[in-house]
Amino acid sequence: MFPSLSRVPPPTDVLTFELSNKLKGRTEGLLSRLIKTNLRTRYVRDSPVFSEFLKAIESSCGDAATGAGYGEVLDETLLEAYRSTIPLTTYDSYEPFVAKFLEQPCKHDEVKDLFAPGLPYFIAVSSTTSTTSAKFFAKYRDPPGVSNPVSSLGGKTCSVYSLTYRQVVEVQGADAEILARFPVCLSSTGRTRMLNGIDIEKDSSTLNSTMPNNTSPVAVSHIRNYRSFLLMHALFALADAKLQVIHITFSTVLLDLVRYMEDEWDTLVGSIEKGELPDYEGLDHVREYLEPKFHPNLSRATELRTIGIATDNPGWLVKIWPELKTVICIASGIFAMVMPKMRHYLGPDVLVHSRGYGASECFVATVYDPYDLNLFKATHDDIVEYLDVSLEQTAASLVSAWNVVAGRRYEVVVTTRNGMWRHRLGDILEVVGFDPCDGTPILKFVERRNVAIRLTGSITSEKQLADAIFATQDTLGQVMEFTVVVDDRVMPRGFGYLVEVQGAVGPAPELACGKLREVLCLSNQGVRETFNLGTLGNPTIRILQPGTFSDFRKWKVALAETGVGQTKVPVVLWDPVVQQWMFERVIQEV
Repeated sequence: MFPSLSRVPPPTDVLTFELSNKLKGRTEGLLSRLIKTNLRTRYVRDSPVFSEFLKAIESSCGDAATGAGYGEVLDETLLEAYRSTIPLTTYDSYEPFVAKFLEQPCKHDEVKDLFAPGLPYFIAVSSTTSTTSAKFFAKYRDPPGVSNPVSSLGGKTCSVYSLTYRQVVEVQGADAEILARFPVCLSSTGRTRMLNGIDIEKDSSTLNSTMPNNTSPVAVSHIRNYRSFLLMHALFALADAKLQVIHITFSTVLLDLVRYMEDEWDTLVGSIEKGELPDYEGLDHVREYLEPKFHPNLSRATELRTIGIATDNPGWLVKIWPELKTVICIASGIFAMVMPKMRHYLGPDVLVHSRGYGASECFVATVYDPYDLNLFKATHDDIVEYLDVSLEQTAASLVSAWNVVAGRRYEVVVTTRNGMWRHRLGDILEVVGFDPCDGTPILKFVERRNVAIRLTGSITSEKQLADAIFATQDTLGQVMEFTVVVDDRVMPRGFGYLVEVQGAVGPAPELACGKLREVLCLSNQGVRETFNLGTLGNPTIRILQPGTFSDFRKWKVALAETGVGQTKVPVVLWDPVVQQWMFERVIQEV
């Protein structure tokens, strides 16, 4: 849950001795429990990553991997062995083991206790934003007291969540009997199922239900078509004038929902008047569950027609829902770019709150200050270590939570209850300070580490690319969304920006490319040198037709078949098929 809607104390810059000891004790206690819980898993036993770790423990306490002498292992021994022998890990060491869940048949003896005791509740699949192939992560049932990233502020809520899945894993016993079934799905989907007890076996019995305070029936969450999924959430929300909260994954998805609502306004209002569901694609399998929950409402339809599509005036959504107080979504980092448009729709009085900071691998941090969209407090559910980006990228450069320095940037490295050990997330965070109450690091997201363009020997980061295009808005116009390709239409190659702007192009778009070059040179000495040497071409900007990025998300959801929730537009676009798809939607080059 959110800590409070009142102002929280500002982070302190330096840990006191007392807070440092408190944080260290809490962190080491959790790490010891995680090690003891997952020490005897197949991943630890069979992966070469852990060979030195096991040797260190066995030399003191016997064969801990098989249980002999396990009760003799001291916390100090476990922690020392962990810190001195466990290297940084990536998906490469994890993938051969998680792949066992996707084998046909999936044998119980092969996957039981694979990463943590027992079997997973679901397999999370990544959104493939920055990679061409999906990654998979085993997620086990939460122990009591785990942080809940899908929190609510109460009141009537349009909660936009998906329950669809890519496939079902069926675990077979020795006689080919099915011992367990669990879905392969987005992490947000699996978390929603776990927190609400919606096992896949219960899907048929929950299709007729509606979660407390939600405007949309559960059946809406089983719609796979991206556009229809959002429109049906919009329809049920529009029918309820008492809506107070909109809870959605990303700010960009909320923008898509509002745009679709504009496009289909007359159809949606007509449906509310007649009590008849629209004939949208992909509704056939849930129509029988939704129709009994949708009734004619002439007075509400008349009210909505009177309001109309007043999108030119600020606060249109508050005119539709006068009691709307809060929007909960991820709106930091790249997702902050659509905030001006969101704010236009919401008006000045609706509060926008973050959902917290997480990844497919684990949930990293909760909201610290609900009024700050990019300020997070590290959780105490898993272990977060900090890899100093200025040092050699080895385990020796890892910094514990009580030793990080405010103002410095670190890559997040996690050891989780789901069996990941010193796993690099690839996200760069800045330590803002520490919670003055318990010493926990307070963080803000900076950028993805592996999202960059290397041209003529210089590397340009995600943040540098984003800062440069945002600096052009006084000439180019309000940038809604963008992505960057290597523009090799002429030599030398350069940065090619594909941009969607709000409304008309700005007053002097011909100046935007020069501004891009100026800002990129200021932020990156390597880029400046290659421009001066003539080995890097001038940046280019191509304007995309309105709605391109919304169509991209719809297209990606259809291709992935994983459900709606984590579809993001990559800052750097490498996929040639997607590049061509974007190029076909260019309407102007500046």
